[in-house]
Amino acid sequence: MKSLPEPMWYTCTKRCVDIVCGLVISLVFLPVSLIAAIAIVLDSPGPIFADTPERVGKGGKLFKLYKFRSMIVNAHTMLRKDPTMKKLYEEYRHNSYKLKKDPRVTNVGRFIRKHSIDEIPQLLNVLAGDMSLVGPRPYYPDELREQQKKYPHTKELVKIVLSAKPGVTGYWQVSGRSEVNFDKRIQMDAEYVIRRSLFLDIIIMLKSPWAMISGKGAV
Repeated sequence: MKSLPEPMWYTCTKRCVDIVCGLVISLVFLPVSLIAAIAIVLDSPGPIFADTPERVGKGGKLFKLYKFRSMIVNAHTMLRKDPTMKKLYEEYRHNSYKLKKDPRVTNVGRFIRKHSIDEIPQLLNVLAGDMSLVGPRPYYPDELREQQKKYPHTKELVKIVLSAKPGVTGYWQVSGRSEVNFDKRIQMDAEYVIRRSLFLDIIIMLKSPWAMISGKGAV
């Protein structure tokens, strides 16, 4: 696979779509966001937004990704550093950085994760220009490092994926989401980058509401 340069007209048009649609979607989901924020505060102590590390964006640039907090405070560091979670962390790494039953997830968090409500704040990243509405998944730095060791053949695919802005939704999210392992997921992300077009973006956006409502494959 070889990544192709993104046409300027596509870049400009997509950015305009991101801004306009990002603002509209933000307003539509404002009531849901307010309810989710209140529920998070009432359910468990901690901030409204997740306290997770930066993600890898276009060109390998790190950025702060906004998500509603769906776990207990300091969950990311706890999984990696707490000796009592060593076995859980090994399972997490073995399963392509996903856990079917994660004890760190709160009661409200379980619901908002299943229906992707925790992803709504990423619209702030879209408006800021760090992300696009449609694009590859925004990965953690350690996830990319470890998974490339596990799947060496994905190194070229990762380069292709990092040539595009990550997205709130994407090809793999509407085609299986968390049910696919890293090697398949990164391949799907790379295929999207190579085939990217406004038509493909529209198709993915049209499929996204059902993936969000059904919660299929979400963890």
